[in-house]
Formats: sequence, C-alpha cells, structure tokens
Amino acid sequence: MLLLAPGPVNLHPEVQRILSLPMIHHRTPEFDAIFARARQGLKRVFGTQEDVFLLATTGSGGMEALLVNTLSPGDKILVVVSGKFGERWAEMGRVFGLRVVELNVPWGEAVQPGQVAALLRQEPDIRAVFCQACETSTGVLHPVRELARLTRDNPDTLLLIDGITAVGALPMPMDEWGIDGLVAGSQKAFMLPTGLSFVSLSKKAWAFAEKSTLPKYYLDLKRERKANQKGESAYSTPVPLVRALDWVLSQTLQEGLANLYRDIERRALLTREFARLAGLTLYAKSPSPSLTAFLTPAGVDSQKIREELELQHGVTIMGGQDQARGKILRIGHMGYIRDEDMLKLFDLLGHAFLKAAPADWSEDKITKINRALRLWVEAHP
Repeated sequence: MLLLAPGPVNLHPEVQRILSLPMIHHRTPEFDAIFARARQGLKRVFGTQEDVFLLATTGSGGMEALLVNTLSPGDKILVVVSGKFGERWAEMGRVFGLRVVELNVPWGEAVQPGQVAALLRQEPDIRAVFCQACETSTGVLHPVRELARLTRDNPDTLLLIDGITAVGALPMPMDEWGIDGLVAGSQKAFMLPTGLSFVSLSKKAWAFAEKSTLPKYYLDLKRERKANQKGESAYSTPVPLVRALDWVLSQTLQEGLANLYRDIERRALLTREFARLAGLTLYAKSPSPSLTAFLTPAGVDSQKIREELELQHGVTIMGGQDQARGKILRIGHMGYIRDEDMLKLFDLLGHAFLKAAPADWSEDKITKINRALRLWVEAHP
C-alpha cells in the first residue's frame, strides 16, 4: 500500500523497524532519556523556548487541549471556519460552553487578516482567535504570521493555531511570530502513525491557563507540565511512537529543517506541475506545500477515482468532504515519499481520468505528461 494522503503518511523503513522493537516500560531510565530528547527536539521544530507536551491523543485531542487549558465557560472566541477542521473547533467551543463567533471563509480561500482585525475591533471581549495553519480539507494555507500581528501585543486575546498539517512541513516559528498555542500531530510531517499530538503554550497563554476553569483531567497541561519537570509523563506513554519520534527528530534536525521543508515543497511543486499539464484547477487559492487539492475534470467523480486507485492499485489519496465531496482530490506531500511514488501516482491518475473522461484524455496525452514530469524531476533534484 502506498499512502499519498494528507495523513496518515508513508513510514520511513527505519521508523517501521523501531516500531517493531521489544517493548520497554515508560517508567525507566532508558525511556526517560528518550522522552527528554524528544521533548527537546520538538521545541526546535516548534521554534519555542516553552515546553512542548506529548499527548497520547490524535490531533483533535491536541486541539481540545489548547481550548480547555486556556479558557473558561462563557468566554467569547473567534473561530475561522474555512473547512471541516475549522468547523470542528467551533463545535468544540459550543460543547464547552463558549460563545462562538464564526468567521466563515469560502472553502478554498484563505482568511483575510483585515476580516479578523475588524471583528476584534467590533468585539473587543474576544478572548481567543482559533485558526488552522493549513486547512487539511481544502489544502489552503492561512496567513498565520499576519494573524499573530493582530494579537501578539494584546494581553487579553490569544491566537491558537491548529498546525497539524503544517508543523514540520513548513516554517511555523511559534515564539518569533507570537503564536500563543500550537498543536501538531504525529501522522503528518513527523512521519509516524496516528496517536500522538504535540502541544505548546506561550507565556501569555500560560497566564490564561492559570485562570482557566473549563473542565479537564487527562488533557490538563498543568498536570502534564508538573510530571515533565520530573522527567516523566503524567500518564502512560505510547513507548513505540515516542521511540520512533526520537529517531525522526534526530534525523530531521541533523539534516536541517530547511531541507525537510524543501523536500515537501518540491513534491508540492511537482504536483502542481502535473495539474498544469493535465489542465486541472487547484482548489486552494493559497495552496499549502503540505498537500495539494485540485478539481477533477468535469463530470468525473473524485470519490470513484480514489476508490479505483486504492482497490485496484493499492495507492491511497483522498477526495473531498461535504461540499467538496466528489469534486476534488487531495494529495499529501509529507512522509517517506520517493520521486517514483509520485510519478506512479500521476500515471495512475492519468489512466483513471482516461477511463472516466475518454473524450478529454488519451494515451498520447498521458505519455506526454509523464515524460514532462520526469524531465521536471531531473531538472529539480
């Protein structure tokens, strides 16, 4: 099976080997050393001097951790809703008794900082702004740095960012930009299975956390910080995942984050070149390097295309959700991906489109696209 989805992603062979090692206990000196290295490595990826916590949850658990650790019942929050994951944060806010102001952005478009600035002026009692760095359901990259400029000097308003499909895939320096809360997930640029989320709070956010009264127990970051100060986690830790994370971080930091960002962006540019050659339209007007979403040819159901690729060829990509269902395909650029994997995908897509829309596609067109993409790869090592 070849995973070319926005997450989970292909695992590096060494990660697969590490995951198969004999189990060790999470309360031992051996694991304490691994745990400490992983936490330090995450701080460098997050670009922060603050603690980064490893939570045994999916990314949604990390999103919830940011919310429940900083706010109190009745607080007003502004949520940028530009896809499924913006919707998720708005739903969480309502579940926990927050007053949610939604800034609805058309799917495929990025939020305009001026829109956020206007709402912050109109409703100065907003306690936090929630936004995705990359909205995974659309492939849109939001202007996080510009949003941070609106909140970083305001002691009464936080900026909380879902960086699950961004951290490790593109620069997201938390301290430099002034992000108050940031969450990432193991199953994306960190090249691991699903099961860990990584969460960090700024000093300003910790001041909010001291006053937060929303209910929390397992996701209580103050409890986790106290345990981390002793070199431990508050609860049982998924040892295989953390052990593999330790290796990924050591390799990534040794080779340089800039090289990882470059590799991911190169795959994005290759995918956009395929879309251009194939006459396909990108769905996101401000595309993220971590994934590419494009519209399928007229009359072609994207769900049927991805099902064909998976069932007949063992290649997994993703389609659209809700209003984009059946209209778009989403290809991930994170994880262990070789050039041959990408070229194989584009050949399979060409033949799937040929079967679905023979009037617009031909074997000659596919051959020309494949040849052009191989030349592109050679020209962009």
